[in-house]
Amino acid sequence: MATVLNIIERAIVIPGATPGIKLGLANIMTLLSIMMLGSKDAIIIVAVRCFLGALVGGNPVSFLFSITGGMLSILVMVLMWKYLNKHVSIVIISMVGAVFHNIGQLFVAGLVVHNFSVYVILPVLMISAIITGYFVGIVTKQLYKSLGNRMI
Repeated sequence: MATVLNIIERAIVIPGATPGIKLGLANIMTLLSIMMLGSKDAIIIVAVRCFLGALVGGNPVSFLFSITGGMLSILVMVLMWKYLNKHVSIVIISMVGAVFHNIGQLFVAGLVVHNFSVYVILPVLMISAIITGYFVGIVTKQLYKSLGNRMI
């Protein structure tokens, strides 16, 4: 599911959007996997999603962007879920994960172009990460509730 959402998302073009802005639909599966399967499985799911996404519709450079952002994001979200889930909601965890995903991708962009001035777009990416992370968190929260009710 995460790979399918990743591929669907690649087909969605947001006119006039800053490069790097995505909806983050695959992160719905990432968050659900953290909550329902555990951190190890969630990390594996992100790694496989990044690899398959690059294999199907990307290239080695897109894989570097995806895996760096994905791994940084999943590590932060796993730690937050493990240590802070009683204090912060899955929506907040999603938003923070989206922010760290963008930070990871900008790091790769800086390495690729040999110039870290790419961080000039960081404020725009942070705003979009908070908005899309909020949306992904709300959807994840509702799916989790719905799945929980069906499993009882």
